Amino acid sequence: MERAGATAMLHGPVVVAPSDMPAEDVLAVAGELTGQVLAQAGGAGIETIFARPQSLDRVWVRSGFIPVPEAELPRELRGRPGVGLFGWRGGTALWSTAGRGGARSALARGEH
Repeated sequence: MERAGATAMLHGPVVVAPSDMPAEDVLAVAGELTGQVLAQAGGAGIETIFARPQSLDRVWVRSGFIPVPEAELPRELRGRPGVGLFGWRGGTALWSTAGRGGARSALARGEH
């Protein structure tokens, strides 16, 4: 993982498996590794994690990542290889269009 303040770019997970291991099992291991990273993120002061798809869309979505535009990447993390971007913010799919905790709906703020 490469870090820029409270934001990080996750380069992985990487799973090396025997050729006869079913793809679902490999994805399950990748999901477990991702879960461990996310569980430790808050304690490390990481609020937002970005990842490239790397054919792991199912892992990202199951872990609470959502597709986000490249413009959401902080300048320090731009220019890395890959196409497409997923983002995770503290385990919530709430993502402001500005990417900086902008206004949410009144319902999300608890106003009725």
